[in-house]
Amino acid sequence: MPGPGVGFEYPPKSVSWCKRDLLLFAQSIGCKAEELHFLYELHPNFVPFPTYPLALSFKLDSSDVVDFYAAQKSIAIPGVPVFDPARVVDGQRRIEFFKQLPTSSEGKRFESRTKVVGVYDKGRPGSVVETQTDIVDATNNEVYSRIHTSSFYVNQGNWGGPKGPATQNFPPPKDKKPDAVFENQTTPETPLLYRLNGDYNPLHADPEPGKKMGFGGVIIHGLYSWNWACHGLLQHLGGSDPANIKEYQARFASPIRGGDKLVASAWKTGEIKDGWEEIRFQVQIEGGKVVLSNGRALMKCVGPAPHSKL
Repeated sequence: MPGPGVGFEYPPKSVSWCKRDLLLFAQSIGCKAEELHFLYELHPNFVPFPTYPLALSFKLDSSDVVDFYAAQKSIAIPGVPVFDPARVVDGQRRIEFFKQLPTSSEGKRFESRTKVVGVYDKGRPGSVVETQTDIVDATNNEVYSRIHTSSFYVNQGNWGGPKGPATQNFPPPKDKKPDAVFENQTTPETPLLYRLNGDYNPLHADPEPGKKMGFGGVIIHGLYSWNWACHGLLQHLGGSDPANIKEYQARFASPIRGGDKLVASAWKTGEIKDGWEEIRFQVQIEGGKVVLSNGRALMKCVGPAPHSKL
């Protein structure tokens, strides 16, 4: 028997974007000058970075800032308590790529279509809401990407709901050196830039929400590190070609603060199916905690990115 809320479909929401949105996203996640096909709209191979569809679930069709809390409160899930969106953090994200987005939605009609996969009561720590979001061409129902989201509502459990299934883990290989290591020095301005993609959660700009949630102040978007790591994998293993990544996921393990230095390690597993190799990875603060765990991608490994020529 399905659990509470399972199968509930939110009303479809219109999404739109322009070339400037794609340029901002690529810049905010660390794309480099040698990757002009992500950063220069006149490049002959200009293309969206593959994980950009995830930003659309926040931005929708707005060209201005979005009231994050109001947007989260819009629709209640039947049979489930009303959770406080002021105390929500990302748990895990996975994205499947089916078709490359065009460089602009102009002249087309795209929608974000989301349904509930599960709602789980984790007791005193909080509750988990799992959803599936498709970015769809509304004229023909073609799915461009599918995003699987696990959201954790802090200190909002103990309502008698199901505990949920055990999660599948993808740990790094033991006793094997990484095939790629890449780093990034964050700053207090890192979340202030990333939020312009549409994720305007005050947690990433105002110290007060973070203090109330026990983080001590502002933390960087988990999705910043998530997207940054995907860029690093594609740059170092996939030749910076979006066609070389099919699926990508990671679990948010610890918060990141401005000034933390991120170090990502990636391993090729040698497990190849239909041309796609499974990659394992993790991201940690230099000398400290793991911040992204359970990292997994399906890729065609062709080596580092060549210089993007005009």
